[in-house]
Amino acid sequence: MGTEITLEVGGLTLDWNKNHRGSDHGILFQEKDRKRVRSEKIDYEYFAESGEDPGPMEMAFCRSLAEIVPRVELLGFSLENIKRTYQNCAENWREELVTLTNWRKEQGNLSDDQEEEAVHDLMSFDEFCAFVTTYPLQELDSKFISPRDQMQPQGRFTNEIEKRRLPHYSPHDTLAYSERSYFGALIGFLHPYAALRLLAEQADNLDAQVIWQYGPLVDGGYATVDDFVPGVSRVNTFLIATEGSSDAHILKRAFELLRPEVMDFFRFIDMTESHPFPGSGGLLKFAEGLAKIGVQNQIIFLFDNDAEGFQVYQRLSKQPLLPNMRAMMLPTLERFRRFPAYGPDGLANADINGRAAAIECYLDLDLANYPPAKVIWTNYKKELGIYHGALEYKESYTKAFLEQTPETVANGSYEVEKLYAVLDSIITEARLIAENIPLAKE
Repeated sequence: MGTEITLEVGGLTLDWNKNHRGSDHGILFQEKDRKRVRSEKIDYEYFAESGEDPGPMEMAFCRSLAEIVPRVELLGFSLENIKRTYQNCAENWREELVTLTNWRKEQGNLSDDQEEEAVHDLMSFDEFCAFVTTYPLQELDSKFISPRDQMQPQGRFTNEIEKRRLPHYSPHDTLAYSERSYFGALIGFLHPYAALRLLAEQADNLDAQVIWQYGPLVDGGYATVDDFVPGVSRVNTFLIATEGSSDAHILKRAFELLRPEVMDFFRFIDMTESHPFPGSGGLLKFAEGLAKIGVQNQIIFLFDNDAEGFQVYQRLSKQPLLPNMRAMMLPTLERFRRFPAYGPDGLANADINGRAAAIECYLDLDLANYPPAKVIWTNYKKELGIYHGALEYKESYTKAFLEQTPETVANGSYEVEKLYAVLDSIITEARLIAENIPLAKE
């Protein structure tokens, strides 16, 4: 009979293969997600009688749907991208229906009354989303119904008029064995990751576990543990190019502490020796050079939210970048509109957005044994008509942040609200890059 391996969410199978690994879903998970998961496919009575440990067969990758969503979005499965894909799919299916209708009419197998009926009014994307999210997965019955049973597995999905509006629907499919599996068959034309993203729009699904259980396949000799590696391949990562090595060190640590669920999607230039393209000017030349040679890497060029960064960012914004590239500045924050700044006229509150907000300003600036944080105006940018400034004691703030642990962040002893804003801005830019890449086909 062989051994199946499935990708499931809340008991709903989205992808399956028999006697081989099939699609590699390791990209959805991280090493921490490798764990034992109890499965209905394992004969626990046998293990109990034999005294053997079922652990190797239970091995799987498992994490909640809520934790999966940020990863599939960074792979390009945003709602907007899924909408475009769905609309193309619906249009192609509509054309197939028209072709079939015309052929049947030519063969005399279709009456005039049936002609209108055969070319269905397919669901809009919004209607389809509503259909997918009507019932939480946990409410769908998973009870097995034998094909020989007079009962039908459709359950609540008996509305033929509604189902005929779904792309690729056929009333003759009999592969389903339960209400839940029948629902899966109705939306089975979706890529599994698109299905995950749409199912997450039903809030009650967010706690559902996404499981890729490889233990039985390895136990059966059809694969090895080495075939199941979690994490992101290099082609799917985003290179964050910054103005200086300090920026990279801070951001890397921030992802580890605050956004660990997607940290493997982001990498930084190796600056063990020194930064190869220091400063805003160096970053500009780096971006221009990569654009000219047509590099294929996904890259985000990140400039400081200060006068120099703003000036160079404006220059780069006027130049065409490749679809796999984005330029951005550190986010403008309301908290920076009245920030202590020292200049020729002494100390006064000033708006440091676009003038002095380098990465260090986004750290916790309440540092023991140091005076209240302030920026110091340095040089005047004649082209912009503003002063450029820098945070006093910025190295000390950086050192304090790099010493933080998950515990100090979790207990609130270190303030991270501004860093969350930075990471969320970077993730947004990364998603925009991912949306430029055509979605993978199943």
